[in-house]
Amino acid sequence: MAARRAPPGGTAPESSSEIPGCQTRINSLKYILSKKQKTLPYREIFEFFIDNFKTYKPLLSAIKNEYEVTLAHQKKTIRALEPLKAMVTTASEECTQQILALQEKEKDEINMLKQEKQCLLKFIDNIKEEKNSLQTQVEHLQTSVAEEYTRYLNEYGARKLLLAKLNDMRNEQLDMTRHQVQDIKGEDVVKLTLALKVAQQDLTKAQVKLNTMIADYGDVVPRRDFESLEKKYSDLLQEMKTLQKDFDQLHKEYETLLEIHRETAEERDNFCAELQRVQCNYTPRPNWPKCSEVIPGGADRWGCLAEGKSSDQLVDVLLEEIATGALKEINVFPGWGKGDKVPVYLRHEGEVKNKKLTKKDVVNILKDVWKEKIALEQQTGKRSSLPEFFLSYLQKKYGDATAMEWSYTLYENMRLCRSNHVLSSFYNILTGKVGEQQYHGQNQLISNLQKELAACDSSNSGSLTSKQFSMALREAFPLKRKESIQELVDASRYKLDSTEDLIDYISLFKEDEEGNAEPFVAKLRSQYVREKQEYLKQLKSKLGDVIEVKADDLKGAFCTIDPDIDDQMVDTYIGLAYQVQREQPGQEVVPVETTLERLLAGDVRRVGPSPREQSMAGFEGE
Repeated sequence: MAARRAPPGGTAPESSSEIPGCQTRINSLKYILSKKQKTLPYREIFEFFIDNFKTYKPLLSAIKNEYEVTLAHQKKTIRALEPLKAMVTTASEECTQQILALQEKEKDEINMLKQEKQCLLKFIDNIKEEKNSLQTQVEHLQTSVAEEYTRYLNEYGARKLLLAKLNDMRNEQLDMTRHQVQDIKGEDVVKLTLALKVAQQDLTKAQVKLNTMIADYGDVVPRRDFESLEKKYSDLLQEMKTLQKDFDQLHKEYETLLEIHRETAEERDNFCAELQRVQCNYTPRPNWPKCSEVIPGGADRWGCLAEGKSSDQLVDVLLEEIATGALKEINVFPGWGKGDKVPVYLRHEGEVKNKKLTKKDVVNILKDVWKEKIALEQQTGKRSSLPEFFLSYLQKKYGDATAMEWSYTLYENMRLCRSNHVLSSFYNILTGKVGEQQYHGQNQLISNLQKELAACDSSNSGSLTSKQFSMALREAFPLKRKESIQELVDASRYKLDSTEDLIDYISLFKEDEEGNAEPFVAKLRSQYVREKQEYLKQLKSKLGDVIEVKADDLKGAFCTIDPDIDDQMVDTYIGLAYQVQREQPGQEVVPVETTLERLLAGDVRRVGPSPREQSMAGFEGE
């Protein structure tokens, strides 16, 4: 009988009674071997059975081959599906961003419509209250007129009764007089009778005249009161007609707003349905805290990196971490050559050694470059080119032999780390995407604000109340809107409790070892960019639909949207837009888009309030 092949870890079994022993060895090896090698003991035992059991060798070999083919097919399928998984993840993130943008846009529009609706409802309520007040006055006047009319009727009836009593008293007096006359001796009866008849005739005439007067003027009121009431009634009637006309106009506008609101509600419902459909069809948002398990520094460093950032920004941060890690594994960089199109600080043939710097080292070197450049310009009084100075600085500090190694290493770190302000701003200026004036302009704004805050701190305690801090911001930035000032105040209080009122303004301008600024300074820089974009947007709107613009037309547009701008500043902006010196008039025609791109890359900002803001301020003052 042929010699039996020994299983791994022991000798060949002499009989079937040793098979349980093989199982025991397999179990022990499973704990020793790694996860990928757990099938190795089974593979060797199976080969052992094939070699020793000659009768079943063809069957066992066929089984083994089939399993091998199936495993190879499964591995190939898994490798083919991995790119598809990445594509699905990317599509999911893009859809998530679109959904968030739609939600934000819809939210702003709904809030704006709600505010307009509330204002119109308040205005309608005021009109209704005024109408009710006027209706109450009319009813009060009608009641007064009715009371006066009733009083006159009562007086008319009382006068009639008084006249009847007066006539009765006169008749009684005459009868008594007649009896007395008859009793008097020596009196002329005929004379008295004649006098009595004459008196009765006069009395009858007077009575008739009095009754006629009462009948004709019993219901008449004094002319002065009548004219006063008639004038008041005319004024009220005219005012009621005006209010009715205004109310009808408001009612039409209200119906129009209701129709718009109904259409907006339908659009909102459609968007909600679309959002629910999208949420059901697409995968959920990524679980960003999982990144802390693979980022160097763990959860604490990832928490600092991810604080206050959106998903898109978190993707940039994650890519930077991955790129930085990959950059440290590169030993050499390929040279760009020495052509004219290659920047002066990258002109080199062959390979360049990677210095493998940390982000902290890169930030310190770039800050020192700025410090040396500013000192040189203050000493000479001339502005130097940053690419040329950057190369001369590296050659002076590290020597001509290794200057290119430092230049390539710094350039690659700046190119990959775009979320860091020190690195990204230096990279944009170095590559010509942004003008150097913008960097100095932002630093000047921050410096002026620090001086203003220090001036408001009379006790030199390093802290200000929220009210003092807000007043200092208004003094430093008189052209900012109230919303922008409130954003800066909120950014300064992000570490404070709601009950604390003191703001440590000195700590707002500190940076960490990698050059990352506090949220307050980041918000200040973002507002600088946003205000410049709004300023240039107004300039583009003023220029209209023209494709090309002359220097005179551009100057007129600047003076229109910014009336307080002086000629020197306008000439500076014109020179920036036309790439000419201030004393050289730019008579050439330049495309509007090119002009706006050049202005966007420079330090362009508003000098005074816009005409619209001035008119609104005057209206509020009135």
